Amino acid sequence: MNNNTLEKKSLGASFKRFIFNNKVILLFVLLSIACIAISGSSVSYIAGEVISRFARNTCIVLALIIPCMAGLGMNFGIVVGAIAAQISIFWIVHWGFTGITGFLLCVLMSTPLAIFFGWLLGKLFNKTKGAEMIAGLVLGFFAAGLYRLFVLYIMGGVIPYNSPYLLDRGFGLRNAFDLTGNIKYAVDDISLLTTISVLAVLLFVSTVIVALHDKKQGNAIDTKKVLGKLVAAIVLLAVGLVGKSVPMLDQLFGQKRLITYDAVFFGSIIYLVYLALMLVLKRKEPKKLVASAVLAVVLLASCFVPAVKTVYLGTRIPAMAFALIAFFAAFNNWLVNTRLGQNMRTVGQSRAVATSAGIDVNKTRIIATCISTVLAAWGQLIFLQNLGTFNTVQQQDNVGLYAVAAILVGGANVQKATNKQAIIGVILFHTLFVVAPLAATKLVGDSAVSEYIRMFFSYGVIAVSLAMHAWKTSGKKKA
Repeated sequence: MNNNTLEKKSLGASFKRFIFNNKVILLFVLLSIACIAISGSSVSYIAGEVISRFARNTCIVLALIIPCMAGLGMNFGIVVGAIAAQISIFWIVHWGFTGITGFLLCVLMSTPLAIFFGWLLGKLFNKTKGAEMIAGLVLGFFAAGLYRLFVLYIMGGVIPYNSPYLLDRGFGLRNAFDLTGNIKYAVDDISLLTTISVLAVLLFVSTVIVALHDKKQGNAIDTKKVLGKLVAAIVLLAVGLVGKSVPMLDQLFGQKRLITYDAVFFGSIIYLVYLALMLVLKRKEPKKLVASAVLAVVLLASCFVPAVKTVYLGTRIPAMAFALIAFFAAFNNWLVNTRLGQNMRTVGQSRAVATSAGIDVNKTRIIATCISTVLAAWGQLIFLQNLGTFNTVQQQDNVGLYAVAAILVGGANVQKATNKQAIIGVILFHTLFVVAPLAATKLVGDSAVSEYIRMFFSYGVIAVSLAMHAWKTSGKKKA
């Protein structure tokens, strides 16, 4: 057998392996393309809807990564985090706080609630080891029932709550809360220049805190790296503050939403400059920079393609919402590299090994659950401020289902999930959510059919993923 034959067989095997490992992603890509073709909708409209859904849903999906790493599987129990967020909104609206102030107060109020709910959920997971996903799903239904009791009777019936949203009978809340004039678009309407200023301050403060912590622990401090981050923070802060006084920069980046064309064009150029700087400073290997450079060049070139340029100019990006997504993803990456993150990874791989290494398994699992619940609460706040309204009784019902389905679409499984899989999953899953009703209306003249299609795919993706995981696990045990 010659070398050419061996190479062909190797390529064929690699191709088959790629198809098998990414079959769910490829299926959703094909379905989305088919629905887009059938619907006949403009690409600009679909892109705008997907960007909006991506901004409001991704943070909740990213909340699933930490418990998955800790061996808890897909945390259907993030519903309790969503409930904590919604309870905080009732009171912030009642007290009359608005804008970013109201949003931040919601964050402060929902965080301790989410930690408490996460602690209870973690306790339950420790009692149901090996069946955490079922326990989380059942607890989600139970928590939703208690929440409905809270909304429909306790609010006004037990706890005094004088509000226009109170029912005429004197207790219970109306079916929908309109957040217009309260926290609607509190995050989305923050301009890129303001976002840059906020990120600069956070970078400066976090760098100082980490350096002081390392010094206290007796760890070696990379002085050049710390100084580089501090200088970068100062430069970013100067850009954010000075940019508002420069008419051209204020016109481009000082508006509430950033035009996608400007984001892609200037972002590609800045990223190429960054890659060149890394190459000059020899911070990264040239081979690792090639793929990133090619991607940046392709994006920059796409700005000069008329059809693509039209789509870019017709859509806008909420800068702060995307920055928060990046923060959630960076937090997940940072946590993995900490001692706590390594403990979680060890617990996820083998509880017996973790116990023998002196790791408190139950405590680690509870911490992972609390982190996930808090991130879910913050993600629900980002979701609701973008939506601008929420169903008082049922808003939390599908939070866990859609988040789990989205991350599984991105190629994750119950043992391993990454930021990349979460982002890909959100884009594909919600693209189908946008185009399915349009395609259904074209085919059968009834958009209501799409709701059944959505539920079919949501439950189907979860069922197939769990079945494949069980099949692989049984295969390993037999081996």
